[in-house]
Amino acid sequence: MAVTRPTLVKGSQGTRSTIALKITMAASGTIFIGFVLLHMYGNLKAFGGQDSFNEYAEHLRELGEPMLPHAGALWVIRLVLIVSLVVHVWAAATLWKRAKSARSTQYVGRKRHTALSSNTMRWGGITILVFLVWHLLNFTIGKINPSTGDTGDAAGDPYSLMVDTFDLWWMTLIYLVAMVALGLHLHHGTWSALQTLGFTGTAKSRTRAKAAGWVVAIVVAGGFSLVPLATLVGIIE
Repeated sequence: MAVTRPTLVKGSQGTRSTIALKITMAASGTIFIGFVLLHMYGNLKAFGGQDSFNEYAEHLRELGEPMLPHAGALWVIRLVLIVSLVVHVWAAATLWKRAKSARSTQYVGRKRHTALSSNTMRWGGITILVFLVWHLLNFTIGKINPSTGDTGDAAGDPYSLMVDTFDLWWMTLIYLVAMVALGLHLHHGTWSALQTLGFTGTAKSRTRAKAAGWVVAIVVAGGFSLVPLATLVGIIE
C-alpha cells in the first residue's frame, strides 16, 4: 500500500503568510520612521524665524526641479506615503484578526502581555490616523484655521498658520496627546520591526533594540513637541 506523505507541514503556510505580513509592516514602518525624522527636523526650522521656515517649506516644492514640475517631488513622496499607509494599516488589521482568532490557544500570562502591546499599538495607531486627517486639513490642505475658523493659506504662509494654530492651548494639547501616541507607537514599532528583521536573536541585541525604540520615540515625539510648546509660551511668535 502506498503511503501518502504530506507535502506541507500543517500551519506552515499560515506561518509564512504571517511572517510576510510582519515584514511588510516593518518595511512600511521604516519608511514612516524616515519620514517623521525628516519632517521633525524641518519643523525645527521654525526656531529660525518666519523666513527660515517658509523658505524650507518652499524648498520642498522646488525639490527636483527642473527635471520634475513644481511640487512634483513632493507629490511623489506623498504617493509613497499613501501607499505605505494603506499597506501598513492592511497588514496590521490582518494580523490583528489572526491574533484574535488564535487567542484562545495562548497562555493566560502571554495573553495579558500580548493584549497590552496589541491594544497600545492598535488604539495608538487609530489615534495617529485620526490626527493625521486633522493635521492634513489644517497644515497641508489648509482648509481649516482653528484660530479664525476661516480657510487657511498653508502654501502662502505656513509659518503664520502654524503660529495661529499653536497659539491656541487646546490645539497644542491635541498635538501633544497625538505625540504621546506617536511615541508609544514608534517605541513598540521599532522593537517589533527589529525583531521581525532578525536583529533580536541575543539578550544583548534585544536590549539594544529596546533602547533603539526609546531613542526613536523620544527624539521624534520630543522634537515635534518643541515647536507647539515654544509657540504657546511665546518663544516662537
